[in-house]
Amino acid sequence: MVQRVAVVGAGPSGLTSIKACLDEGLDPTCFESSNDIGGLWRFKEQPEPGRANIYHSVVLNSSKEMMSFSDFPSPADFPNNMHHSEVLLYLRLYTQAFKLLPHIHFQKTVVSVRQRPDFPVTGQWEIETEEKPGQRETHVFDAVIVGSGHFTKPHLPLHDFPGIERFDGKYFHSWEYRNADSLQGKRVVVIGIGNSGGDIAVDISRVAEKVYLSSRSGAWLVGRVAEGGLPCDLVGTSRFDLALAGLLPTWSAKAFETKLNRALNHSLYGLQPQHGFFAQIPLVNDELPGRIISGRVQMRPNVKEFCDSSVVFVDGSIIDKVDVVVFATGYHYSFPFLPRDLQAKSGHRLRLYRHVFPPGMSRPTLAVVGFIHALGAINPLAEMQARWVTRVFKGTLGSSALPTQDTMLQSIEKETATMHQSFAVSERNPLQVAYLPYMDSLAEQIGVRPNILWLLLKDVRLGLQVLLGPCTPYQFRLSGPGQWVGARETILTQWERVAQPFKTRVSPPVPEPSPDHKMGLMMALSGVAALFCFCLHAKSSFCSVPLPLLAWRAL
Repeated sequence: MVQRVAVVGAGPSGLTSIKACLDEGLDPTCFESSNDIGGLWRFKEQPEPGRANIYHSVVLNSSKEMMSFSDFPSPADFPNNMHHSEVLLYLRLYTQAFKLLPHIHFQKTVVSVRQRPDFPVTGQWEIETEEKPGQRETHVFDAVIVGSGHFTKPHLPLHDFPGIERFDGKYFHSWEYRNADSLQGKRVVVIGIGNSGGDIAVDISRVAEKVYLSSRSGAWLVGRVAEGGLPCDLVGTSRFDLALAGLLPTWSAKAFETKLNRALNHSLYGLQPQHGFFAQIPLVNDELPGRIISGRVQMRPNVKEFCDSSVVFVDGSIIDKVDVVVFATGYHYSFPFLPRDLQAKSGHRLRLYRHVFPPGMSRPTLAVVGFIHALGAINPLAEMQARWVTRVFKGTLGSSALPTQDTMLQSIEKETATMHQSFAVSERNPLQVAYLPYMDSLAEQIGVRPNILWLLLKDVRLGLQVLLGPCTPYQFRLSGPGQWVGARETILTQWERVAQPFKTRVSPPVPEPSPDHKMGLMMALSGVAALFCFCLHAKSSFCSVPLPLLAWRAL
């Protein structure tokens, strides 16, 4: 029987894993190699080898309502898109609220995780940790959760850039970047147009003579601010929106790409990618268009070679007198402490069932949490994985918790094939999932997926918010194991928390809609709800419920 659980890492994935263990009555011990919590979000003035690092200007791409853990909303006065220092503060508040700190052992690096000789009987693991060089300890645990992240090993593909060894200037990976203080008046080339590359190009362009942003494939660009000034990820991301897009996926993707190009002509700005919008995580950047239109950042194609102080691009263009090159070329994922047979791959990703459990274990007592990528915040994904994992460990889900090894292997191969068809995965971007379907699939396993039809009958105001409002993580605390009494109120007040940080100056109010407009809006919402029910539950007797009447009651 599982009781003692080792958790590797005290970043967001590790912290929510500790809490999930406590919620299930398990006894977690977390090993953190540094002297503090936070993982990626703990800013370090000097890069620390083997650990994730961020730069001064990092701001969260996801809004606070979407990135919060499901039973701990961010404080109302926090900005909607938080600076990294505020993300760390949120994690400290979470750690304090759920009393996680006593379970964390700092400055203990996990160097090996191996099965005990009696593993087929006990499912136990030996965890070897190191506090100082040569000072090691061995511990025995019933189960292990790996939540150590994967932005720790920079990918610096110098072999792809002939002549770099003779380059007269300086070059480094974005992992080393902190700020632009030393780049005043320099000519800088940034290679790579992921979110780090875009952020760093903009940051440097404020002080540099010129910044050239080199991209091999282009990127779809979205801002954090949507129409009306609302956070972008709260608009058009309801369950109804996503269900409708799923019914007409090709049309929805093309329509969205057309909308993006109306706002910003990607071809004109040198950004147009070959892949569709939903095939790869977009570039989230509010300032890049302004830097391009002002000439402070200039888009360029892929680099062909280096020659002394010059950079030659594949289209034949040359930039002379380049001082610095920043490689924003991603990371290798690495779990060197795990046994080699647990690091097998399927495609580019680890061979994990539902991206969590290795399939070859006679007892499912090791899981990976947070090694996931989607068009959505990582915190709720990792939390949902941790909730599922701890219930599997405890045996609460019974014999249906995990399928047979053969079934898991087949599922993994099928998932990998589907992933390669749907997304632009590669060695640098080894996996991607559809955010809400993945969350719902795990929630179904746990027993916490919201029953929208029942909500519309029982609590129409809440049901309409869950169906038509942003799909915030609090929905997964409305019922079932881990139900949180504050979930309903948190959902109904989420727009108040969105508005709160803007209330620093009193402005004339926007006129309220007339009663006729309000009636029309509610009838439209109820019609939408009816359509949703018809599409997803055409054979259900619930579809006969007079939803317009229920919607009107919600007023």
